[in-house]
Formats: sequence, C-alpha cells, structure tokens
Amino acid sequence: MPPKKRHSGMVHNKQPKSGADNASPDKDSPELSEKEHRDKDGEFVSLCKSLHVTGLVCDRAWSLWKIVQESMEIVKDRQLKLWGACLFVTVTDMDVGCFTLTQILKAISMNFKLFMELVRQMDLNLDTISTKVNSVLTRLEKKYDVLLALYQRFEKTCKKIFTSTTYGKERETMQTCWTVFLLAKGRTLQMEDDLVISFQLLLCTLELFIKRCSPDLLQPLYQSSINKVPTRASRRSQNKAKSRPAELELDVQLLETLCKENECSLEEVKNVYQTSFLAFLESLDLSRSPDFPQVSDFNQQYEEHYLKSRDIDGRLFLDGDETLVAPKVEISQVERTPKKSQPDEDEILIPPETPVRAAMTSIRMLRGDLPSSGDQPSTNLATYFKNCSVDPTQDVQKRLETLGQMFSQKFGEAVGPRGVVYGRQRFALGVRLYYKVMEAMLKSEEKRLSVQNFSKLLNDSTFHTSLLACALEVVMATYEESSFKNGRYNVGGGDQAGTDVCFPWILNVFNLPAFDFYKVIESFIKAEPTLSKDIIKHLETCENLIMERIAWRTGSPLFELLKQERGSGAEEQVETPGSFSQPLQHNHTAADLYLSPMRAGQWVSPPESPVKPVCKSAPVASSNPASQAPGQVPRHSKSNSLSLFYKKLYCLAYTRLKTLCSYLLSSHPELEPIIWTLFQHTLQHEYELMRDHHLDQLMMSAMYAICKVKSVDLRFKSIVSAYKNLPNTNQETFKHVLITEGQYDSIIVFYNQVFMQKLKTNILQYASTRPPPLSPIPQIPRSPYKFPNSPLRVPGSNNVYISPMKSSRVSPGIITPRSRMLVSIGESFGLSNRFQKINQMVSSDRSHKRTLDLGSTPKPLKRLRFDIDGQDETDGSKPGEDSTLIQKLTEMSSTRSRMQEQKLKEDAESRKESL
Repeated sequence: MPPKKRHSGMVHNKQPKSGADNASPDKDSPELSEKEHRDKDGEFVSLCKSLHVTGLVCDRAWSLWKIVQESMEIVKDRQLKLWGACLFVTVTDMDVGCFTLTQILKAISMNFKLFMELVRQMDLNLDTISTKVNSVLTRLEKKYDVLLALYQRFEKTCKKIFTSTTYGKERETMQTCWTVFLLAKGRTLQMEDDLVISFQLLLCTLELFIKRCSPDLLQPLYQSSINKVPTRASRRSQNKAKSRPAELELDVQLLETLCKENECSLEEVKNVYQTSFLAFLESLDLSRSPDFPQVSDFNQQYEEHYLKSRDIDGRLFLDGDETLVAPKVEISQVERTPKKSQPDEDEILIPPETPVRAAMTSIRMLRGDLPSSGDQPSTNLATYFKNCSVDPTQDVQKRLETLGQMFSQKFGEAVGPRGVVYGRQRFALGVRLYYKVMEAMLKSEEKRLSVQNFSKLLNDSTFHTSLLACALEVVMATYEESSFKNGRYNVGGGDQAGTDVCFPWILNVFNLPAFDFYKVIESFIKAEPTLSKDIIKHLETCENLIMERIAWRTGSPLFELLKQERGSGAEEQVETPGSFSQPLQHNHTAADLYLSPMRAGQWVSPPESPVKPVCKSAPVASSNPASQAPGQVPRHSKSNSLSLFYKKLYCLAYTRLKTLCSYLLSSHPELEPIIWTLFQHTLQHEYELMRDHHLDQLMMSAMYAICKVKSVDLRFKSIVSAYKNLPNTNQETFKHVLITEGQYDSIIVFYNQVFMQKLKTNILQYASTRPPPLSPIPQIPRSPYKFPNSPLRVPGSNNVYISPMKSSRVSPGIITPRSRMLVSIGESFGLSNRFQKINQMVSSDRSHKRTLDLGSTPKPLKRLRFDIDGQDETDGSKPGEDSTLIQKLTEMSSTRSRMQEQKLKEDAESRKESL
C-alpha cells in the first residue's frame, strides 16, 4: 500500500517580500502585549520583545517550539537557544525584517557555528527546515567562512605592516581599515562569498591606509615603500594644473610589495583597484581627501548595510566577539600543519594551509602552467588547424569573441556592477587553458590514429564550446567561485538570483546541453596532468550532477538519442546487463564521443559545421563495423556517447544504492539485488521517469517499493534520514519533487502518484513466486581519474603519505600533505631516527582504531514531519514507535562523530609533542 502524504507540522503562509525599508529591525512597531501572549512562556515573550518581532512571528515561532518540545529532549540551558533557532527559522521563512542574525546570536549568547549546527539538528529531528531556509543557511555559512578566512589573514598581514605603539594607534588603524573594507566589499561585490576578489579588495584597502599612515607606524619594509610615494606638495601642484578634481594616486610599488608578500597577482589586484575600489573611494570622496579616514565616518554607513543584509556584523571580528570566533576544534583543523617538522632539525618552514593561502597557491600554479602564447593558438595547434580539409581558425576566433562577450557580461552581473573586467580576466585564462588542452588532445589522437587531419572534429562547434566551458569551469573552481564546499551547488540549475556562478551556471551562459558537456570531462582530465586533486574532484562532481539530474531535463539531447536508439529496430538495450560485471574501462576519447553517430549507422553533421558528412581522417566510428561481413545488411551500431553515459550512470546509481542499503537494510542483504533490478529496469525501460527528476528520487522509490512487497518495515522517513548522510545531497531532492507540470510535492506524493502508477505491475511481480530475473551487479571501479600529483596514503595507515615531486618552482612546503613530517626521497633525509618515527606512526595507527572508546549507544531520533499528522504508511504502523532503523542510523552518525572528535584530539596531542 502507498504511504500517506505528509503534512507540515508548521504552516508557512507566504507574505509579500519585504522591501529595503522593511529590511532592518522595525523598532517602531508596537511592542508585544504580554496579555495577548499569556499562553506562552514569559521568557520567550521577553526574547521576542527584545528582538522587536511582530505578534504573528511570535505565534508561529511558538507553534514551531511546541513541535520541537514534543520531539526533542530539551535540556534547560538549551531552551533559550532553541527559542532563538525557532525565531530565526520563522522569520526567514516569512521573509520579514525583524532582527539580524548577529542580534539573535547576542540575545541567546551563542556562537555562529554552533547556532548553525543547532538549526540543522532541528531539521534532522523534525524535518522542519524549508528549502528557502536551507538556502539561507548555506549562504550564511559560506559568507561566514570567507569573512573568517579574510579576517585571520588581515590580522596576520597587519602585524607585518604596522608597529606596536604604547597608545594603540595601530589598533585604531586596523579598525578603520577593516570597516572600510567591509563597506567596500558590501557595496562593490554582489557575490560577497567570492574569496579571491574579496581578498584582492582587502589588499587595495591596505594600500590606501599604508600610504596615508605616519611612517613611524610602519614596519621597515613598508616604511621604505611609503617614502617613494609622491609628496602631497607635488599632488597639490598637479591638482592646480587640472580643471577636474584630483584622482587618487595608485602606488604600484607599494601594491606590488603587498601582492608579493601575500602571493597574489599584481595584475589582478590593479584591475580590482581601478574598476571597483577607486569608484568606491570616489563615492565617499576619499579619493579627493589626503586626510586619514576616521572610523566614525564609516561606522554608520556600514551599519545601514549590515541591517539591510540582516546577517552578521563583520566588525565584531575585531573584538574577538564570542558570536563570531571560530570554535577551538575548527581552529585546530585550520592550523594542523606545524611551522616546522622537527624543532631539532634544519627544515623548511611549512606555513599553515589556510583558505586564502590555498587559493593563492592554486591560482599561481594554474597561471604558471598555462602557455605563454596568450590568447592565440600555439604554433603546433595552428599547424593542426591548417592541416584540416576546412581550416577552422576563423570560426574558432569568431566563436571565442562571441562567447567571451557572453561570459564577461553574465559574470559581471553575478559578481557586481563592475565585474565584467573580472570576467574578461577569467575568460582570458580559460582560453589559454582551452588551447593547451586541445593541443594535448590532438597530439594524443595523432599518436592513436596516425593521422593529422582532424577536420571533422575541429569544425564541430559543440566540441569547441564544451572544451571551452570545461576550461572556464576549471578556472572558476581554482578561483573558488564555482565550489561545491558547504553543499553549495546550484539545485535550480543556475537560474538563481544572478549571484551564483557554481556549476551548471556555465552551461546556461553558453546554452550548452549538459549531455554534450559530459563528453569532454574525462578526456580533459587525462589531457591536463597538472590539474590538482581538488579540481579533478570538482570535475568529477560536475559529471555526477550531470548524470543524476542535469542531463535529464526537458530539452536535453539525451532523450532524443534514447528515442532514436529505441526506434532504430535494434533489440539490444542501451547498455546490456551482461556488461555490468565488466570493469568500467574504455578507449573512447572526446573525439569518439562527439563524432559517434546520433543514429545507428549514420552521422549527422553539426548545424554550424561546414564540412561534409564523411572525412577520411576524422577519428569517428566507422559506419561499416569490422565485424560486419561484406554484402550483409548494415547492422545498427550504438552511440558511443550514450553507451558510455549509461555505463557510468549504472555505476553511480548502484554505488549510491549500495551505500543506502548498508545504512538501512544490513539485516536484509537479500533485498539489495532485488532493489537494484527494479532500479536498473526503471532507468533502462522507463527512462521518461527521469525527465526533470533526480536519480535519487527513483532510487528511494525503488527501495520503498521492494521493501513494501517483501513486507519489510521501512518507512520513507527512515529512507530520507539515511539519505541525508550521503555525500552531495540536498533536501530539495525529497521535498521538492515534480509531480505534474508545474506542480511539486514531497517524495511520498511522487511515489504514490507517479512512480507506483507507472511501475505497479512490475513491482507486484517481485511478490510472486516467479519474480523477474535479477540484473547483474555492476563492477564498481575506483575513480577513473588518476591523481598523479596527489599524496597517496601508505596502505594500512592514515598518517603516512607519499607524493611524487612536482615542478621545481613549487616549494616543498606547498606540496606536502598536512602531516607531521615531510620526507623528500632523493634529498637529504636528516636524522636516522625519523625512520623509527615513521614506523611508529604506521604501527600505532591500527592500535588507535582498536582502542577507540565509542561510549554508550545514543538515543534514537524523534519523529520526523512525515509522522506529524498521523501515519507514514497506510499499513497501520504507529507513528509513536521508534524504528530500529532510525536507532541504527543515529548510532552510526554518532559513532562517526565521536571517531572524528577522537582523531582531532589525537592530532592535537601529537602536535604538542612535536613542538
């Protein structure tokens, strides 16, 4: 029987979005009447009054609190904090401007990170957070992480710039500088969580303050730089000679010193200064005044910006405020690498791998690996173009010009009003990488096929656009603008409020189908060996997102290809189950995938390609396969791109299913192959169910269906709870599911009205005495993407890694993993006792695991919202009963957390011993 549709335990009536005037706390609104809220706790009402919330907000937050109270064990000292969380969730859902996040953190005396964890814990127990609230949480966490990283770097940099004085003048200077930076960041950057551009803007702010500082406040390095700035007298004389107001003078040498000390590109920082920072200074008349800025002049302006944004007050970092200071555990994670391997040895200093340092290092390595030919193809690549039957050079240049304008414009809209210049910078780097990878691909194809004429491939517009898009995605990921950290990936597909350039934003900019983009990813990685492990993982995540949902959107060429494959008269499947047991190994290159037949036995040229359908030298699958005897009727061949797509799709699908089954059905191992058979059947024969849906929605539905017909008690709330533990998941996957055109609802409604209706006959077959034959289990390989430049763990140890030597221009301190010792084979090893220490690290690793104290079994989770309005299923199951599956899930999650905490403690103790 199908489950009932769940009802929300909290009604969210949408109100009109508040304007700018209503964004700040409304302190003029009438105070809450205690008489009208006598049914509520007096302290709760007092908290509401202190935060100036309306009566409606108070009522709804109290209703949410009653649900929390019934479903979670409340400790007395957590009550006030949970009240604050209920108010925050309510206000965010209603989109009303009652208070800022900092104000509520102050009111309940709670740290930002701990507050975020508390709100998410409420969601884990109650499933109360809407997708809107979840989006706000993700944005706040990202913004906080960026601000924290910037402030930590700001504080360290200021110690190198300013000298300590008895009257604390340097502290006052830092306060003013930081406030001006926050104001500049808020006004010039629309995408405020951009770490790199924000850091470059911070260097511009420091340059302004250094050259206006008194020389006796500066360290010698910067004191010598400030002396080279033209005198004020010379500036005044220049002003008299000009009819227009004076412009602020940029001290290039001073900025160069700042960039060198902070491993930043001078060219990029100058562009930020000239395009964004100078305009900001002019808006405040700072560019015309030689006087030193005062913090009081900017506090009020920043206050207005902060109240409008309704999030955190960045000025509090200066005070070490408890609401913003990172928890001690997190600080220890950031600074796990010691500055010196061993105090008794002459070793290279290894600075902590902070977020800013990591980003600057990645950018420097990317720029250093690119060819010096600039935005023009190299001599070798130009030769490949000329060898073509139809020279693609002009088409390539025209395409780059058109796409460059599109990219810069869209990037500028996302970053800020003057971000077009940054977009041009990113695009220029992307073009250099695009040319480099293309040349490497063609060299590989030449070696493989012994041909030099690649006319068909190089005149394929889709190939060029996909390759360029992949290069740009790598550039933006290196600059941390397209990042999957903190779960930040665009569920809506890039059409959010113009401020998210995370994948698949680039596909929308170029109007590029995701299925076409997927074809280039693996070849791109193989052709560019200098890609870091993080970038390779980023591209692999992009590939997974394409397979699990993006390629299945309406309008995708994938559906047309599947339709043609099915209508070609071939009896064979897209990918035969018999091949599942074979390793995922293939010799297909990007050329094969882009030139594989759209329909069996024939090739359709791209609309924009002027070449003829047949080209002798093109590396395309022959329309007369070698296995076909002369005179035979032509046999329909499969599309290489479709076949490989399904191979990878099945591996991804089974990997996810296996993980979910290990969480929920370890006591019923016989169900996993049955669930997989239904899941695989759906993907193969009922692929229309994937249209505008997510792979995991079919997976969870298949799991529930088989457990139902096999009389195994598994409720959707258990599946959803376990699903949240899988990597790269989002609650929209089970909360916002397409039912019919324009109508969305929960995963339960999708199962009842869509999945079960389509597959009911097939599902019931598994309850009969003659069920369908089981599908073979795919052989799950390790990632097809090798990480030659990444540290490899020594088998049997979590502490010892080996890594190949990288380019000589990179210091050993940068290439080392975060470990206690750096050993470079082929160089001086140091004292002999280091071998003994390595042996101890390897041998002690397993003993640590054996002696780990996991403590007592935690209490099970309480009810989810699937249970709030009665029953989850119509089989009579009681909502009040604690499921053993939920207990096991909680046990697993708690055990994992304790193991992580234990690991952090051991690392901290080891670090103390090594100092």
